[in-house]
Amino acid sequence: MKRFTKVIALVLAFVFCLGLLASCGGTEEKTIAVVAKGETHAFWQAVKAGAEAAGEKYGYKVTFRGPTAESEEYVGTQREMLQAALNNKNVKAVVLATIGLGFTDELTSAFDRNIPIVEFDSGLYNNGADIAAGKDPTVGSVATDNKAAAAVVAENFYAYLKAQNVLADGYKIGIIQHDSTSTGIDRAGGFKEKIEALATADGYDLDINVQVKTNTTGDYKLGLTALKEWGAASIFMTNEGVVNEVFPEVSSDKDTYKNILFCGFDAGTNQYNWMKDGGANYALLVGSVAQDSYNIGYKAVELAAKKLAGENVSDVGIAGVWYNKDNIDEQKEKNIFYMG
Repeated sequence: MKRFTKVIALVLAFVFCLGLLASCGGTEEKTIAVVAKGETHAFWQAVKAGAEAAGEKYGYKVTFRGPTAESEEYVGTQREMLQAALNNKNVKAVVLATIGLGFTDELTSAFDRNIPIVEFDSGLYNNGADIAAGKDPTVGSVATDNKAAAAVVAENFYAYLKAQNVLADGYKIGIIQHDSTSTGIDRAGGFKEKIEALATADGYDLDINVQVKTNTTGDYKLGLTALKEWGAASIFMTNEGVVNEVFPEVSSDKDTYKNILFCGFDAGTNQYNWMKDGGANYALLVGSVAQDSYNIGYKAVELAAKKLAGENVSDVGIAGVWYNKDNIDEQKEKNIFYMG
């Protein structure tokens, strides 16, 4: 009986030790932490889906966190998220896009702990100005090539204009540029350069007016009004925010804008509804380019996993995907176009 009791005691002790090991990290789960500029918007949900898919393929748990809004007032919150990730002993790499400055300590900590940082989407705010000399933990970046994606818009939009036989010397094209950051500059510049090159090749000299605006409520509407008064025949909108402010004006004041052709960037419910209308009730939204948000998340985690595996890695540029009323539902099914 005593022997039986002793065996039971040994078994219980063994089970207890197994539980203790598990609670103390004995079942360590390799993790890649994603700290994004947002979390709830449909764009970030698609990024998250891609990131988790890559994590599953390469054998990593993926955590995904971001502030409630993409505003610099949440820099402190985002820093706390990054620091929490760095303090988690299971985190082997971090995928990061910052919304402001102030991350020097966290980036230095990542370098000292040999935790690689993959920049994604727009990467580190202000081109990595937070990185201390000799303490750069970044190993690569994954983002939409904004200039190339805007050129995709220009190429497809120009083909439409040409097919409609509306091109001529002095044809007026307006651009509403959403801000003066590198993203806004690259999108406006990429569109302008490409469409000018295409027109020049066909012997046309276009007249292009760029309205540089901010995210202040009503500012994009002012850009729209200015371009209408200037006589724009076509307008390119450089992001979803511009579309969301322009669409209500175009749809509520049909007669004022009915003869202007529009094209855009990004996705969202307003672009879906506007494009599906097909110009039946208000000005035509010919097409737009969507960022491949799912692939941005996937490739960013994949780059981190490959770096951890000892592979040589390099920056990844994600091409934008052109869509119009004919293929918008198809792109929606592929998680390239999103509602919201």
